[in-house]
Amino acid sequence: MSEYVAPLRDMQFVLRELAQVETLSSLPGFEDATPDLAEAILEEAAKFATNVLSPLNISGDREGVRWDDGEVYTAKGWKEAYRQFIDGGWNGLSGDPTYGGQGLPRLISALVEEMWNGANTSFALCPMLTAGFIESVALCGTDLQKQTWLPKLVSGEWTGTMVLTESQAGSDLSAVRTRAVPQADGSYRLHGQKIYITYGEHDMTDNIVHLVLARTPDAPEGVKGISLFIVPKFLLNADGSPGPRNDVRCMSTEHKLGIHASPTCVLAFGDNAGATGWLVGEENRGLEYMFITMNAARYSVGIEGIGLSERAYQRALRYARDRIQGTEAGSGKRERVSILRHPDVRRMLMEMKAYTEAMRALACVVGAAIDVSHAHADAGVRAAKQKFVDLMIPVVKGWSTETAIHVASIGVQVHGGMGFIEETGAAQHLRDARITAIYEGTTCIQALDLIGRKVARDGGTTIREMIMAIHDVEVRIRNRNDEQLTAIANELSRSTASLEIAVDFIVANYGSDIRKTAAGAVPFLELVGIVAGGWQMARAADVALTHLASGDGDKTFYQGKLLTARFYADHILPRSEALAHCVVHGADAALAMHDDAF
Repeated sequence: MSEYVAPLRDMQFVLRELAQVETLSSLPGFEDATPDLAEAILEEAAKFATNVLSPLNISGDREGVRWDDGEVYTAKGWKEAYRQFIDGGWNGLSGDPTYGGQGLPRLISALVEEMWNGANTSFALCPMLTAGFIESVALCGTDLQKQTWLPKLVSGEWTGTMVLTESQAGSDLSAVRTRAVPQADGSYRLHGQKIYITYGEHDMTDNIVHLVLARTPDAPEGVKGISLFIVPKFLLNADGSPGPRNDVRCMSTEHKLGIHASPTCVLAFGDNAGATGWLVGEENRGLEYMFITMNAARYSVGIEGIGLSERAYQRALRYARDRIQGTEAGSGKRERVSILRHPDVRRMLMEMKAYTEAMRALACVVGAAIDVSHAHADAGVRAAKQKFVDLMIPVVKGWSTETAIHVASIGVQVHGGMGFIEETGAAQHLRDARITAIYEGTTCIQALDLIGRKVARDGGTTIREMIMAIHDVEVRIRNRNDEQLTAIANELSRSTASLEIAVDFIVANYGSDIRKTAAGAVPFLELVGIVAGGWQMARAADVALTHLASGDGDKTFYQGKLLTARFYADHILPRSEALAHCVVHGADAALAMHDDAF
């Protein structure tokens, strides 16, 4: 069984040529983040992903986790791998140096995160949730809370969770019922039950710290009455070490389609006197604070989709090279060949490759924008980048995860009947990918956020600025008078025109007919993703041609990059017109259908 191999060459290309990592080293706090340092980190991360995490992926999937009287035990090798993970400093890569982090740009940690997910998605979920906890408390917690919890979480010695969902409160968090009763000492006692808590209980660390949504006794109904609390598994002794067990218990773990080695827990708070917790920020602003964690997690889940896509592609490509079946069409020879020589297998592999490279490029450009939005000295630049980031977070999350499911499904198809057999490993990627479009907000939720808060609210200003940037790339590559680039420019132009039509429709109709625009929200999100991915592939093609013309670098890599961009233009960008049609004309039948006729 082959192991994951990090796509270092493409990551280096994206890092330097598209995300332009060298510009980040001029930002305050990122002075040491040179391209050479970034590539050295990627090389070391690749070794850890291949040698430590990847070998545990299939075994962890088969073994799963074990629940025993409230305790959860991870699969064989998990604890040892996690210890190596934190000893290597990987958990604090982009963490605040104030609390022991390395303070590196999000762009760099995003590519490292992709490796963790490509090698072992179930493992990668644990540090992902911890990072979200850290971000919320760092921005909204008190100084004492930060000093108490963040150093151990940044190092990875303790892990963090997001505790939102209840059986009656899934995507609708206004229905949360967990209670938080204030105590004389300033703490709260929590009572309630939560479900779907990733790494809510495990045996890899000596403490787990939960961020819990709950209601205080006098809180108003709905989302305006939700507060956020820090609730540890173990309360702390005076010296900061874990002390007595808090009133939090894991009632069970879920039996899932995929991510079997990641414990998804049902947690009971307050079976006895109540789980001790501390309010984060102000009362009744918990959902606002939690969305800080949520946005960080949404970007990370998009990265998760990219890692899964890369792994599914690698496995399918390896199988296609090794599987000998049939003769080559049009060759006139009777010699049996690998299925890589069959045109439709090549088409499928190219689609997997093109989508994965487009998603990686887009996510990294957004990652660099996150860094600029946080660190640039000019407030105007920070604000402009933040608007772009806000626009693209639902796209990175929604498009990348839906596409990961599609790519993993193609991977099964490349394997043929063997793809349906668990032993090949192809099916696991599809099973693992399926949840990514659901958690941290379903694709519909991402799409509604996109059309409402990110497009209609500013009259389409931010997305039209992105469209202008895409037009600039189209003009530039067209002016190079190269056959391949001209073909890419033509398709990019048509797809961008389709996006403009859809944007105009959303802006014109969102305020007056929200149901009509909502019916086309998911097609709109896919449309934005496809066009934004095409934008980055066109940029990549431009760079590749420059290298080919000058004769420097890896000729095979740059030719592959150029042809992959051309494939994206020919096979994926044309879908834009159909998606725009769905946005503009697709609501009538769905909304007119009588409930009883379904």
